[in-house]
Amino acid sequence: MASTVMRQRTGDHAVVLGASMAGLLAARVLTESYRGVTLIDRDVLLEGGVHRRAAPHGRHVHVLQPRGGEVLEELFPGFTAAVVRAGALTSEGLGAVRVMLSGYRLRQVDDGCSRLFASRPFLEGQLRARVRALPGVSVVEGTDILGLITTPDRRRVSGVRVHGPAGQPRSIMADLVVDATGRGSRTPVWLREWGYQRPAEDRVEVGMGYATRTFRLPPGAMGRAKLLMVGGTLDNPRMGGLGAIEGGRCILSLGGILGDYPPIDPAGFTAFAASLPFPDIARAIGGAEPLEDPVGFRFPASVRHRYERLREFPEGLLVLGDAVSSFNPIYGQGMTVAANQALALRRLLLARNTEPSPRHYFRLIAKTVDPPWDIAVSADLAFPEVPGTRTLKIRLVNAYIPRLHAAAVHDAALSAAFSRVVGLIDRPEGLLRPDRVLRVWQTNRRHHPASPMVVTAPNPQIR
Repeated sequence: MASTVMRQRTGDHAVVLGASMAGLLAARVLTESYRGVTLIDRDVLLEGGVHRRAAPHGRHVHVLQPRGGEVLEELFPGFTAAVVRAGALTSEGLGAVRVMLSGYRLRQVDDGCSRLFASRPFLEGQLRARVRALPGVSVVEGTDILGLITTPDRRRVSGVRVHGPAGQPRSIMADLVVDATGRGSRTPVWLREWGYQRPAEDRVEVGMGYATRTFRLPPGAMGRAKLLMVGGTLDNPRMGGLGAIEGGRCILSLGGILGDYPPIDPAGFTAFAASLPFPDIARAIGGAEPLEDPVGFRFPASVRHRYERLREFPEGLLVLGDAVSSFNPIYGQGMTVAANQALALRRLLLARNTEPSPRHYFRLIAKTVDPPWDIAVSADLAFPEVPGTRTLKIRLVNAYIPRLHAAAVHDAALSAAFSRVVGLIDRPEGLLRPDRVLRVWQTNRRHHPASPMVVTAPNPQIR
């Protein structure tokens, strides 16, 4: 269990709304600065790998990027080893991940990153058990959030009104409230009701639909890989991810944009998998034992609330996780971005020894959101059918990245560099370093790639 820092407390009581990954990480950070932390969630929080009603997306493939694993290990030393003992899988390097993007099969190499493979409910359950065990943490579950309590002048939030499964509505007072309720956050509505400006909203209407089925695969069906990722091409924008999880199972999520949704009947689901730009996933599930029928989910748009641009915001309230920025799930960034935001909150609390001002907080977490947001938006807007403004920067990046993918078929260093950016370890601009741009040009000049098409290096070592 992580030890808390011995220091003067910032306040007596903090409340976190939402007990998903973002809320759990916020609660862990707040225990270092507040004597008591209360987590409130509308679900009854069962331990283990149980799906939650409030998190329907939890049934689908989730990826904890390497940077997210680093944050969890920092906040909960020994976390990775403990969850592996409990059934999760782990591996070092890109060799455990087979990535196929822009019509190219990227070379599998060691990128120096450790990866954790588990289902979202399992990972969340493991984290929740550790947060529950922290001194001063209490969990109020099966409880609806009715609204926030403010001072008469609306300049400060001082608590939350809730209604549990039995009994009358009640108030829980707090020095700080953190909204981690996800895409359904009501903070923008509350701000308007209190006379504040709503945050500006960036949206990319990708119209993503995906479906997921759990399998037990024949031995060796994925080779040595624990995750197969197939990205769409301009000619065929269908996508898929097949990942190993606890219990000897694998989860397959298939996705399509702008109404081209994978069917949820078994035959249609299998046919959709066979239509992906690469055959690896369809081959892997051939002869597999289905453990459940496919389930569907819709993701209409990536959304980012620009809280950092507001001139005024009430004290005593912060927002974190998907309630700030919700990404196209195909890129597997959400949990890791929430982890980085929690770490940013921690730095403010420990450095200032006082409640962070909303202005400083939102500006700091905006810096953690910018890189993954740029990655997701550029990738979505690479498809001409997706509406949105394509700036010069986006057009240049989308012209360059397929060439990088083509070179990464042959060049291990480029493949590793791209993997570390996707894993949120390195910043995206590193891919545009002059030496790397030169490597891309030289490699493609030697191998003359055609694009878009399915390209594999000669005698590839598929693992």
